[in-house]
Amino acid sequence: MPKILIIDDERSIRYTLKEILEYENYTVDEAEDGERGIDLLQKSKYDVVLCDIKMPKMDGMEVLERATVLAPDTPFIMISAHGTIDTAVEATKKGAYDFLVKPPDLNRLLVSVRNALDKATLVTETKTLKKKISKTYEMVGTSGALGKVKSAVAKVAPTDARVLITGPNGAGKELVARSLHEQSNRASGPLVEVNCAAIPSELIESELFGHEKGSFTSAVKQRIGKFEQANGGTLFLDEIGDMSLSAQAKVLRALQEHKITRVGGDKDITVDVRVVAATNKNLLEEIEAKNFREDLYHRLSVILIHVPPLNERREDIPDLVNKFLQDVARDYGNKPKKISPEALTYLQGLDWRGNVRELRNVVERLVIMSEDTITEEDARAYAK
Repeated sequence: MPKILIIDDERSIRYTLKEILEYENYTVDEAEDGERGIDLLQKSKYDVVLCDIKMPKMDGMEVLERATVLAPDTPFIMISAHGTIDTAVEATKKGAYDFLVKPPDLNRLLVSVRNALDKATLVTETKTLKKKISKTYEMVGTSGALGKVKSAVAKVAPTDARVLITGPNGAGKELVARSLHEQSNRASGPLVEVNCAAIPSELIESELFGHEKGSFTSAVKQRIGKFEQANGGTLFLDEIGDMSLSAQAKVLRALQEHKITRVGGDKDITVDVRVVAATNKNLLEEIEAKNFREDLYHRLSVILIHVPPLNERREDIPDLVNKFLQDVARDYGNKPKKISPEALTYLQGLDWRGNVRELRNVVERLVIMSEDTITEEDARAYAK
């Protein structure tokens, strides 16, 4: 049952609220002043707190401020007999979920409590989902080559420095970009990904910068581009070596001036975006061939991180295989299969031209085609 804490110096109010809430099957604790309330918050976890504002020893606003450190995800509903708009605004600014005037309307109170519980549940579910996603995209392995990548990410992520990630297809460049975002000060902001190779050259500018209604034949309404969508967060430009020269020029301006202009528009829009780019091409050779702007290359490559191919870190294959066995089992809703040491040794000796992506596909194939334990015979039959 949800657990609720009532902090109020009036015994009659505490009694009334407790009686109503317990009738609704909530578990209720009481505190007669702010200090006692803080003491209970330190000892127990509560789903919702109902807190008076005017109290001896420690008033409700101070309790609210201290609770944002002790229990940042716990919704506070503030209650006051001296309710004013200014007081309500101040409480909201300090993190209160809702503000009620004494004596509270009981129906209004119960609705507020239910909504606060729903919000708390959503916050918890979101955090759990983020952890699952983070685990799905984590960089797995203990090899020296991968260790260098992880070390570089740890040093660079807290800064706003632009990063250029290089490496072959399927090696894990996207995972590096995600790690940079998740370990940065922008982690609470959006991570917006753009695959520059998958978007036709005539549409890439509209995709990145947006367009105004009527700017071209099919522009039937205004569109917000990826730069604006990533405002306050990170923009990941994958396969940037395939971007058209005209789009490169606009990206360069956005990096220099932190401003963009929608296609068909004449208004400058300020954006606060950290750009992380990736490519499987040798951009220095592309510069020589006049396919890539040298000035953009230098803007993007403040930090260079190279992701080695799987063939250069074969010692990571057992860890990767075990992770993929867990992932495939979760996706299929089955119990994870085991793999024999001989099968792992065989997989380590293969040529992984498709890198980690190819290994993931092979593991899924082995799970489908094998019995409870994947043997060396299975690996020889289905790995290639």
